Amino acid sequence: MTIDKEIASSMLNASYAVDLKSAVHTSLETIRNMLLDRPNNEEISLLTQQVERLLTEQTDRLESINRDLEAFNYSVAHDLCAPLRRICGFTRALQEQYAGRLDIDGMDYLERIFKSSQHMNDLIEALLQLSQLSYQSLKQEVVDLSEIMRETATDLQLGNPERRVEFVIQPLIRTFGDHNLLEIAMKNLLRNAWKFTQMREVARIEFGAYEGGEEGTCFLKDNGIGFDMANAERMFHAFQRLHSSSEFPGNGIGLTTVQRIINRHGGKIWAEGEVDKGAVFYFTLQACTS
Repeated sequence: MTIDKEIASSMLNASYAVDLKSAVHTSLETIRNMLLDRPNNEEISLLTQQVERLLTEQTDRLESINRDLEAFNYSVAHDLCAPLRRICGFTRALQEQYAGRLDIDGMDYLERIFKSSQHMNDLIEALLQLSQLSYQSLKQEVVDLSEIMRETATDLQLGNPERRVEFVIQPLIRTFGDHNLLEIAMKNLLRNAWKFTQMREVARIEFGAYEGGEEGTCFLKDNGIGFDMANAERMFHAFQRLHSSSEFPGNGIGLTTVQRIINRHGGKIWAEGEVDKGAVFYFTLQACTS
C-alpha cells in the first residue's frame, strides 16, 4: 500500500499535525459552518462567541509560555554550555602543555574533569532538545521510516565493522509527519537496539509494521539483553537507567525523546521484553502504511 494524494490531502487537514493556533481556528471554522443551518439561533451564536474568546485567550497564553521557554532555553545554552566548553578547553590545554609537570594522578584528575564536563555539556544539550520537542511546530510530509532505518543501520555497521549484526528492515513503511523529528526518533530506537545487542555473538535487529485500523503499529525487535517487564514504564522516564551506564553509556533520555516525538504525532509507544531474551518496542503513528 502507498500513500496516495487523497490520503495525503486528508492528513494535511488533520489537527494533530499542525500547531495549536491553527487547530483552534480550524475547529472554530467547523463550528461556524455547522451553525449556518441555524443562523437565527441567538443562544448558540452567543455561546460560540464565548468559546472563541476563551480559546483565543488560552492560545495566546500558551504562545506566551512557549516564548518564555525559548528564552529560557537560550539562556541555559549560553550561560551553562559556554562555561563548560571553556572548562573542557582549559583542561585539554593543561594536559597538553603541562603533562611533564604532572604525575600520573594529576593527569588522571584532569582527564576525569574533562570527561565529566563533556558529559554535563551533552546532558544539557540533550535536555534542551527534549524541551523543544514539546512546543515546536510540526511540518507535514510523507516520511519513509524504512529508509531512515536502512541509512542508520548502514552508518552503525560502517562505524563498527567488526560487529556481526543481521538487520531485517521491512521496506516502504511510511507515515505522515515531521521528517526531522521522526528521524531523531527512529535513530534513537535503532541505536538503542544496537547498544543492547553488543554482547551477542550475532545480533539480530528487525523493523516492521502491522496494518489495520486508522493507525499503523510499527515494531523494532532485537535479541539483546532485554529487561524486566516490571520496569517497562521506567525506561521512558528521563535518566531512569535499567542497566549499568559503564557497560551501556548514554545520556539517559533517548527513549524519553522517542516517546515525546511519537506522542506529538498522535501516537503511543510501549515495550515488551524479558531479561537476556531481547526486547520489542511498539509504536503507533496515524496513517502509517507499508
